[in-house]
Amino acid sequence: MTLPILAVVLMGLAVVGCLYLVVAIVLVGRFATQPAPEVARSAPSVTVLKPLCGAPPGLLDDLATLARQDYPGAMQIVCGVADAADPAVAVVERLRATHPGVAIELVIDPAVHGANRKVSNLVNMAGRIRHDVVVISDADIRLRPDDLARAVAALAAPGVGAVTGLYGGVGGAGVWSDLCALGLVSHFLPNAVVGLASGRARPCFGSLIALRRDTLDAIGGFRPFVDALADDHAIGAAVRARGLAVAVPPLAVLHRCDEVSLADLWCHELRWARTIRALDPLGWLGSLVTHPLPFALAALMAGGGRLAAALVLAALVLRGALAWRVGTLFRLPRPALPLLALRDLLTFAVFVASLAGRDVAWKHHDYRLRRDGTIAARAAREPGP
Repeated sequence: MTLPILAVVLMGLAVVGCLYLVVAIVLVGRFATQPAPEVARSAPSVTVLKPLCGAPPGLLDDLATLARQDYPGAMQIVCGVADAADPAVAVVERLRATHPGVAIELVIDPAVHGANRKVSNLVNMAGRIRHDVVVISDADIRLRPDDLARAVAALAAPGVGAVTGLYGGVGGAGVWSDLCALGLVSHFLPNAVVGLASGRARPCFGSLIALRRDTLDAIGGFRPFVDALADDHAIGAAVRARGLAVAVPPLAVLHRCDEVSLADLWCHELRWARTIRALDPLGWLGSLVTHPLPFALAALMAGGGRLAAALVLAALVLRGALAWRVGTLFRLPRPALPLLALRDLLTFAVFVASLAGRDVAWKHHDYRLRRDGTIAARAAREPGP
């Protein structure tokens, strides 16, 4: 029996996607098992910058993982908010009370220097930097006890101007946060590893960026990035423009996923997707082949029969194997594998939606994403329930 042409085309795309997953499984293993930088008994003094806005559940735990780092050098933590009434202020005070031996400072400064309010926060915090190594880490990042030491150790390699870290997800706030965490483990992290291996990706992630203070000064501090949506990527590009490398050691920190609704998850992931599309439109379009399950399901509905059904099963098994391998090798929380089919379909839906439109939402503010990756602020929105 001759299969419909549409079913054959869709099955071809699904086959390519399944082969991609096999390659990703292999490359993740090679990346995660490469030798990690050796942590010295002594280390340079470090200032860690934590720009904050709001106090979602889990923020205190996130900050506490930083205060409990097994770091062999002096460490200063600088937290920053734009408003004295921000509930994050009380969280920082609790952190100080529970970790009296750690140098923790709080900067409260409403000055806005550009459309990216997080970078405005960093500009306001920069005057408190005391040490020669600066680490920037987003508010929703949790660190294992050795993450900071491993990142700073990688900075000592010749020719390295900055170090960044991959990240996986921590759910637990319900099905939507579990879906977000699963997406990071099953799609984002392995895609980043494949991009690194192929030479297409040149990442710098806000989860963790470590650089020397003189390098930060050489790229102009934080002010050149006040209108960039992907400020982390822009910092990495500026470091590379100085002839220095951005190292990506085999570690993955933890991103707290606290989405409580589909709307929260959709808004967050659409912003990520449109940001990536703006940075690398051809690469983002090419990532179409990384979605075998939707194509296999479409082929099944188009009359692909048993071959299409076998591809549906293969896509699910391979995606599950990839998520399990990533979680195991990078010491991440166990992913919610029963949600895998829903996760794959949602990821594909976000991909399709990202291809049209330039509006993004971030921290109750709406922005228009320009073609050069900068943003223009639109009207502020009231926080959701």
